[in-house]
Amino acid sequence: MTDQAQRLREIINAKKNIKEAKTIAVLSGKGGVGKSNFALNFALGLSKKGKRVLLFDLDFGMGNIDVLMGLAPKKTIVHMFKESLFIEDVIEKGPYSLSYIAAGSGLSEIFEMESGHLEYFLKQLRYISMQYDFIIFDMGAGFNSQHIHFALAAHECFIVTTTEPTSVTDAYAVLKHIYYQQSKIPLFLLVNRAMNSKEGKDIVNRLQTVVQKFLHQELKPLGILPDDREVIHAVKEQTPFLLNNEKSNASKSLVQIIDSYLDDKDKNHEVPNHSFVTKLKMIFTRER
Repeated sequence: MTDQAQRLREIINAKKNIKEAKTIAVLSGKGGVGKSNFALNFALGLSKKGKRVLLFDLDFGMGNIDVLMGLAPKKTIVHMFKESLFIEDVIEKGPYSLSYIAAGSGLSEIFEMESGHLEYFLKQLRYISMQYDFIIFDMGAGFNSQHIHFALAAHECFIVTTTEPTSVTDAYAVLKHIYYQQSKIPLFLLVNRAMNSKEGKDIVNRLQTVVQKFLHQELKPLGILPDDREVIHAVKEQTPFLLNNEKSNASKSLVQIIDSYLDDKDKNHEVPNHSFVTKLKMIFTRER
């Protein structure tokens, strides 16, 4: 830990204007909506744009980021605790220099950790937050109390839904849960597997209207991904669809979404107004 702390001080001293990574939590109201697949391909798309990205799999019991890439990680986040490793020891490399941390089995036990383990974990997060432009957390579906802390501390949350009524209803439940606890978190909506643009826009408009009327908040549209058989083919091939067929409708739509997202950030010069690690620590401490 001493060596790592020294490296962190050197980084800060060398770059007085260094910025903490933008943290994004990707959630869904129910499973099976393509949340992890979107999180992976979005992160990969950012990496292809030259951004330094870390994808952190926090999907309890269902972590499959490595499977979607056809990779077998040597270490997972669970190893960091069981073997007292530094967090960089469990970071794996994917395509286009994408960094990722696999969930591993027994992940839920981490979030019931003793205070000493929590402090260690937070120091590790602080260290890597200085190494990346974006840290994307692939969360489990719903709002499990053990991992919702990460969403509440994140700089932004992406909610993934399909056009199915149950998916839309569950997505609204997640939106409501987050807004009631952290009303200032920017929330973005991604509609997946839309049959056409109109169907996707109808879902966006419907949720925006409901959120504005009942929650008095703004829900920002992130974009719409079409229902594309090439995505299913890519999953079977264990290759991100953005790489498996860059000319597919899903790939072209995702590139447009990423370009629009980055362009909006550049125009508005948005800078995180809080430290993710500091806020996460406050939330964990409050819940104890």
